Amino acid sequence: MELTLVIANKNYSSWSLRAWLMLKQTGAPFRELQVPLGQPDTPALIRRHSPSALAPALLDGDLTVWDSLAIGEYLHEKFPAAQLWPQAPAERARARSLSAEMHAGFSALRQNLPFNARGHYPGRPVSAECRANIERVCAIWRECRERSGGPFLFGHSGIADAMYAPVALRFRTYDIALAPEAEDYVALLTRQDAIQDWLRAAREESARIEKYEPAPL
Repeated sequence: MELTLVIANKNYSSWSLRAWLMLKQTGAPFRELQVPLGQPDTPALIRRHSPSALAPALLDGDLTVWDSLAIGEYLHEKFPAAQLWPQAPAERARARSLSAEMHAGFSALRQNLPFNARGHYPGRPVSAECRANIERVCAIWRECRERSGGPFLFGHSGIADAMYAPVALRFRTYDIALAPEAEDYVALLTRQDAIQDWLRAAREESARIEKYEPAPL
């Protein structure tokens, strides 16, 4: 039975992107079911497929898995050949820790640099708290790639890379100045076919939702 991934707008939904990338990494065929954000019935429409009323959600027959990180765990178990987590227990624990850190943290970065895949807003002021978040992200990238030998965080592309991919796109949207090694990782992520497909789809979306657009400078 074909999997179905419930997502929101590709231009605005960083969490949908994370789950979508994980699913693409498995190579399994799947169907997209998109529910636009910002509509009066958006929560009700998503709740038909997800008890949280939030996207993304993965549908596999009678099973619903919601939340991006839970979807990643399910896909890792369903498609072990994809090696979405590292094989070595210590590295797997490390990858899970760093993914959970992204899942739960970096609130200043999210607030200061809203996810907007098709936008370009250079020169946006960055708060001290956001700058600290950016420095932490770049330190994670540097340490992981030095430890694994790269090119991805744990050697080959996996859940951890999918969790940090929307941050790479944020850095491009706002022209955040990065050290060469961080810029190299951003380039690696953004030139992937899957990311390019997502960006093309985001640019084709006509919806503009003001509350998801960066505030005027």
